[in-house]
Amino acid sequence: MVVCFEATPKKLAATAALFIAGGSLFAFGLHLSYVNVAPQQARINARNDFVRERLRKKYGK
Repeated sequence: MVVCFEATPKKLAATAALFIAGGSLFAFGLHLSYVNVAPQQARINARNDFVRERLRKKYGK
């Protein structure tokens, strides 16, 4: 494999810093996703219950 540009310590440090920054942003997004799962599930369950009750009233089951 041919390397076009030599890896200097400065470039390696910049690559490592960007990799860590990207990983931390990914982890933060994952955390926000897990934090918001319960409210979203509660809203979906409430909507499903509402629709089921409405259908029971409409079709008498």
